[in-house]
Amino acid sequence: MRALIFALTLLVQASWGGAAVAMAADLAPDALVRNVTSEVLTIVRSDRELQAGSHKRAIDLVETKILPHFDFTAMTALAMGREWRSATPEQRRQLTAEFRTLLVRTYSNALTAYKNQSVEFKPFRMQAGETDVVVRSQVVQPGAKPVTIDYNLEKTPEGWKVYDVVVGGVSLVTNYRSTFAQEVRSGGIDGLIRSLQAKNRSLETAMLSSARR
Repeated sequence: MRALIFALTLLVQASWGGAAVAMAADLAPDALVRNVTSEVLTIVRSDRELQAGSHKRAIDLVETKILPHFDFTAMTALAMGREWRSATPEQRRQLTAEFRTLLVRTYSNALTAYKNQSVEFKPFRMQAGETDVVVRSQVVQPGAKPVTIDYNLEKTPEGWKVYDVVVGGVSLVTNYRSTFAQEVRSGGIDGLIRSLQAKNRSLETAMLSSARR
């Protein structure tokens, strides 16, 4: 889980304005991941608030900087599987919003937990005109075995977007699919939405409690 959390932080950047986002749209997928990784590691190592364990700072960064690089609608649809087809447009909107919030609140902890990891990228090959690719890397951690991290990206009108992250052979999307399916079986799609809302409230309460200590 820690490696999965770290993987998501690599796609958070701290200096992306409108012009920078436009530039990102023109980058090749491997260049995008490499550039963002380099910047975020530099930022996380030097940000005093993050080093002090500020959850507010971490959430602010994830909320404002991770979204340009992820396609949460695609991620939610994949996590839902065949149940996505039976969801109404409003249910899809709510599911996407709650799933995004869950990921942001869950993985923002990585920004305060980062220590001495480094990242190595594997050779990248892409055919001309290809619109769905995988950028492969591994996280090197002192005193532990390297952990492989693969980023699945799709070409969109706004540039390359991540729609899944696979850590050590385990897909983020697949990891949630069985849980979502179980929730839908027991309470329907609205039941899943309520469950995600409750989980998000619980995470928010825990973060607020931690901040007061």
